[in-house]
Amino acid sequence: MSSQDVTQRFLFEHADVRGELVSLNQSYNEILAKHTYPEPVKALLGEMLAAAVLLSTAIKFDGLLIMQARSSGPLSTLMVECSSQQEVRAIARYSDDLSGEGLAELMPDGVLAITIDPDQGQRYQGVVALDGDSLADALAGYFDSSEQLPSRFRLLADGRTARGFMLQALPANRQTDPDERKETWNRLSVLADTLTVEELMALDNQTILHRLYHEEDVRLFDERSVSFRCSCSAERSGNALVSLGREDAFLLLEERGGEIEVDCEFCNTRYLFDRAALVELFEKARDHAQSLH
Repeated sequence: MSSQDVTQRFLFEHADVRGELVSLNQSYNEILAKHTYPEPVKALLGEMLAAAVLLSTAIKFDGLLIMQARSSGPLSTLMVECSSQQEVRAIARYSDDLSGEGLAELMPDGVLAITIDPDQGQRYQGVVALDGDSLADALAGYFDSSEQLPSRFRLLADGRTARGFMLQALPANRQTDPDERKETWNRLSVLADTLTVEELMALDNQTILHRLYHEEDVRLFDERSVSFRCSCSAERSGNALVSLGREDAFLLLEERGGEIEVDCEFCNTRYLFDRAALVELFEKARDHAQSLH
């Protein structure tokens, strides 16, 4: 299988069904290299990374897709951000005494929120319980209920490679008869279920589709690259300090011994601000405010 980080769409020419296959290697490993996660956390974070990329391609938007799972269990938070350019970053929070494996043990009674944050327009958020034995089950339940678009997911990750497969029904176009649509969806879903773990992790996309759907007329689109990119910056960190207000910011500076450290939780980059830097931040903020009047 190619070591590239790519996502690739496919479409059934004579049915209202589409799909997506994603493979993550370097981006997944870059994210894991920023933290020391236990193996079960690495696996679930990889699955969510693959899922976020799959969903980002299913929604037409310019901006950010955010998937966040929370629970009262030993794995309290999984969070993945994927831009409309398929740039990803992710983080997990867990207890020091973490034990168990799989979604049900690590995130019991969990909730999954999917947020679309467009560059222009209003944010949209959907929330669903983390029901089922896997993240793939929870996502299928979310789309079946809230979006009325039957969907099936396969998500796999082993701490080195993350793979995702999505099959999704589309609004009626090529097939308008409800019974015919249902029969087609059931047939394609049953075939998708025959894909083994070994095949998904080892085979390239074209081989997978031939293995599953060699009797169907399937169009495979060009690959699109996926990459790790953290959106943190000195400017954003500085803006966070300005939002505290001048008095509180300089009080914090005094409490921290003359230097404020702002750490990015996603990539562990540290931004340092001394008194001179803080003065400059508030002068720029003042000048910007005055320019608006």
